[in-house]
Amino acid sequence: MPKAVPMRQMPQIAHVDVNCFYASAERAFDPSLEGRPLVVLSNNDGCAVTRSPEAKALGIATGEPWFKLTPRAKEWGLVAKSSNYELYGDISSRVMELLGRYSAWLEVYSIDEAFLGVKGSPEDLLSLGRRIKESVRRHVGVPVCVGIAPTKTLAKLCNKWAKNNPGFGGVCLWAAVPAGMRQTLMARLPVEEIWGIAGRLTKRLNVLGIFTVLDLVMADPVMIRDKFSVVLMRTVLELRGTPCIPMEEERIGRDQLIFSRSFATPVTSAAGLREVLSVYAQQAAARLSKHRLQAKVLTAFAATSPFRDQEQAYPSVCVRLPMPTADPLLLTRAAHALLPNARDGLRYAKAGLMLTDLRPTGNQPPLEPFENRHEERGIGPLLEDVSRRFGRGTIGLGHAGIRSGLDWTMKRGMRSPRYTTDWDELPVVKAA
Repeated sequence: MPKAVPMRQMPQIAHVDVNCFYASAERAFDPSLEGRPLVVLSNNDGCAVTRSPEAKALGIATGEPWFKLTPRAKEWGLVAKSSNYELYGDISSRVMELLGRYSAWLEVYSIDEAFLGVKGSPEDLLSLGRRIKESVRRHVGVPVCVGIAPTKTLAKLCNKWAKNNPGFGGVCLWAAVPAGMRQTLMARLPVEEIWGIAGRLTKRLNVLGIFTVLDLVMADPVMIRDKFSVVLMRTVLELRGTPCIPMEEERIGRDQLIFSRSFATPVTSAAGLREVLSVYAQQAAARLSKHRLQAKVLTAFAATSPFRDQEQAYPSVCVRLPMPTADPLLLTRAAHALLPNARDGLRYAKAGLMLTDLRPTGNQPPLEPFENRHEERGIGPLLEDVSRRFGRGTIGLGHAGIRSGLDWTMKRGMRSPRYTTDWDELPVVKAA
């Protein structure tokens, strides 16, 4: 393998990842779940999307339908929880805020993982990784693993080693792993375990005799570029210790925003679909405002379930907005353009919105005669602020206004309390 640049001469990247994030967040407030097989279910309590190590040991696969697991749940001692997005989002925010104390260079990559820019001697970096691990566990209550290396791809790889090899104690520093052990570990890991390599790409690599991470490291980067892409060539270089993927302080340069949900109960009327689209449009507007983005194109769609013996329908409409906007009123009116294409009596199982041609807020200010008074008055941020303080469903415009008993909303019959975001569900500690 190529010789790495001496560690003291280059900055390092730490990758911090929460172990089984959803399950760990549930256990943070319910210690009785520790050591028990636990699955967290998808929207409408459909499938297992997170499995605790004990659930994995039972052979439960990701995506396993809950109705298939139910008959043996009691025998296994299996516990199921509905997705508690309010709790998970708040736990994530707390973890990221804590990680920010250890580095001014923080990239939040997803809800449960982040990259940090770090510097120091090998001893200092190992100590830092252990402090991060202990601090998150102590102050937030969830377990993390830490991988530290010269590149993002190697940091992700080290994190995987830390998670799957107890000898690392949850913290793996690339420079502290002997070269022979690195090769052994790489030779044991299938190439599809590398960050950014998916199933179809794996098959093409296998045809060339590249089955393990070590095989990919030893491949000629130029050949990889010619037969695949410059992106995969960068992965090879990163695995060799050459940084090719920069840190990003903010990941808001998205091309589109999709807001789509399946219904707990099918929607069978245009009035019901109007209500759905109103709620979704105003929640999508809140997301745009949060990221200081505006959209120029809105696509609304609905669909019946392909698994039911019924007439199928997939109406959709694309609306070009008069100006880039995050105004909930304009987005709601645009979403309602789908209604003439929908038919009463059909059982719609899903609907959604896709906002595209996104631009930073204020990037293209309109001329005064075309200004949107609702946007100028901050109606969207106001609705989001009220919802954040008093809960979803407490305020809305028109058909998305205050209602009770929306039977189409997501079913979460086994949801744990929203311990940190709802006054009525705060945990209570009783002194002995």
